[in-house]
Amino acid sequence: MLLRAGVAALAAAGLVAMGEAFATTVKAGSKIAFSKYQGLGNDFLLVDNRGADEPLLTPEQSEALCDRHFGVGGDGVIFAMPGREGCDYTMRIYNSDGSEPEMCGNGIRCMAKFLQELDGTAGDEKVYTIWTLAGRIIPTVSKDGQVTVDMGEPELRGPEVPTTLEPTRDDGSVVAAPMVAPLPGGKDWKVTCISMGNPHCITFVDDVDALDLAAVGPQFETHPAFPARINTEFVQVLSPTHLKMKVWERGAGPTLACGTGACALHAAAVLEGHAERKATVTLPGGDLIIEWLEDNRLMMTGPADLVFAGEALV
Repeated sequence: MLLRAGVAALAAAGLVAMGEAFATTVKAGSKIAFSKYQGLGNDFLLVDNRGADEPLLTPEQSEALCDRHFGVGGDGVIFAMPGREGCDYTMRIYNSDGSEPEMCGNGIRCMAKFLQELDGTAGDEKVYTIWTLAGRIIPTVSKDGQVTVDMGEPELRGPEVPTTLEPTRDDGSVVAAPMVAPLPGGKDWKVTCISMGNPHCITFVDDVDALDLAAVGPQFETHPAFPARINTEFVQVLSPTHLKMKVWERGAGPTLACGTGACALHAAAVLEGHAERKATVTLPGGDLIIEWLEDNRLMMTGPADLVFAGEALV
């Protein structure tokens, strides 16, 4: 079985194509080992990519593996790669449609637990520094298995999110701004736009369960006001310390959880006066605890669990 096999062993077996210094991608028709993890139902295939500086799978191969009927099934494939910029490891991820996001909050909790599997520290408290396309992220795995992640500071300046919506505040932030035409679902919406290293649009609704997510989600994702496309969180305020959400993720559609989205929506709720600085966010897959510290950093705490491990044909 190829589980946890190194790149050199894979190359010797003829299962990867070698570049000058590192393996590139697994050859079509061969096998790759993976571990499947889920964080509140947001599920990922984790690949030991520590021997190579580029993902072992192409976006197309990753998309095929994520297919829930013809593949393993998942919301994305995450590659645990050698560290850079002084970090322990690097995280790369391909979504289920083959696109590459900057970062994934639920995914990085899953990666932290996967790294414990790789380095034999499962059950211990462990801190990792992980480089992502959104910068340095620091997850801490506690002995009870919960993972707390320092998600960094939210970016509030509209052009940096990015969005072309007009700022509503002097600091350049887009808070409770009216959406512009074409209006998703033909309705008037007020949105707050925040980047957590990836772009988010947050809107507050009276009843999130009554929302036709499949209809309006794609219209937000591809709206011209969001030149990099957008993740959209629809949020119901249950109390100042309890928020309920549904998400339409850029490149993945409806998912059971979104960690960066939970952080972004909590910041939006504070900015709009709906929530205190620490709150429970209820996602379709379960609860996350989000705290916006006085030093402007957002902390996310939640679970991540191994589902199974195996190998797949690509």
